[in-house]
Amino acid sequence: MKISDVNVIVLESPNAYQTAAGGQEAHGIKYLGMVKVETDAGITGYADLETQPHVAQAIVNAPSEGSAIGFKGLRSVLIGEDPFDVERLWHKMYMGSVYYGRRGVAMQVISGIDIALWDIIGKKIGEPVYKLLGGAYRDRVRPYASTLFRSTPEGMAEASGSYLEQGFTAVKFGWGAFGEDPEHDVELVAAARRSLGERADLLIDTGWYVQRTAKEAIQMVRRLEQFRPYLIEEPLSPEDYDGYATLSDAVDTLIACGEQEATEWGFRTLLERGRVDVIQPDLSRCGGFTAARKITHLAELYNRLCIPHAWTSDLLTAASLHLNAFMRRAVFQEFNVTAGPLSRELCLTPIQLEDGMLRVPQGPGLGIEVDESVIERYRVG
Repeated sequence: MKISDVNVIVLESPNAYQTAAGGQEAHGIKYLGMVKVETDAGITGYADLETQPHVAQAIVNAPSEGSAIGFKGLRSVLIGEDPFDVERLWHKMYMGSVYYGRRGVAMQVISGIDIALWDIIGKKIGEPVYKLLGGAYRDRVRPYASTLFRSTPEGMAEASGSYLEQGFTAVKFGWGAFGEDPEHDVELVAAARRSLGERADLLIDTGWYVQRTAKEAIQMVRRLEQFRPYLIEEPLSPEDYDGYATLSDAVDTLIACGEQEATEWGFRTLLERGRVDVIQPDLSRCGGFTAARKITHLAELYNRLCIPHAWTSDLLTAASLHLNAFMRRAVFQEFNVTAGPLSRELCLTPIQLEDGMLRVPQGPGLGIEVDESVIERYRVG
């Protein structure tokens, strides 16, 4: 079996991304990139990308300029290759894009292609991806509803109550109105805690785009600790490794970071220098399954928690469930609850809660089937 084609398909939602209001959800992403890897055996692998899809498309379509390394379009790197050679092909893609990539969109495209290759392998041999990774410790994972901060305490209470009614036992609020005023931040988090009660877990993503020093982050975390957050995510810039170390050492609350990080050596820096308590590899950014398997082993080696980040569609959620199944200890599966079609409609059988848990897909590959009609409906490139 050989790879016959590689494409990034650009999808556009009819709704603009917007902040959630009251108990209502935001529409989610405006544009989404879909990686499609085809083979001469008629087996196709898919993945979605949390990146700028038009740029991702250019990285795949760019021609080879003839040198041995550095400036190749990723399609030219992969055509004619055996999709089973995931480790070798990961390195080949990395070296083919090394002079314009190493991180950012190039790594995110490598991530999507890698996920699609694992999907193809699983479909070819009739096994789910978690079996290929090394087997499963579990077949269900506890999700948290991942959503945006509302602008008022009343909106926070309404939203929190709605997630409990849907069956969630944990909720993460992030970005949105948080970070505009410290006193208002406390009011928003307090309202969420009151509505969630004492038994549900509350996670907080404070938004790294808000500029904070390490000491300001310490002060912020201490203001929120009375509401017992399970973790506080990315209160500092993703590159502020020394700031994360200062923060993590100063507070009792778990500090999480890593959705912007990539490769096992990037996460080793985050663990060793940043000393965060929770790493959050995103399969569509960190290097795909090939890198994520090594990253989860690093988390085990350093005895830290690993909670995969997953914000796009059910396709990425399914991939992340396979990673959670493979991990020795799984804590949460992020579940994007935005209402937009690119989040909710891409798969023929949407992922749904069952008794407050998500089942790990058991079919071959990612175990979830892409709805080709939805791709065509929203395709713009």
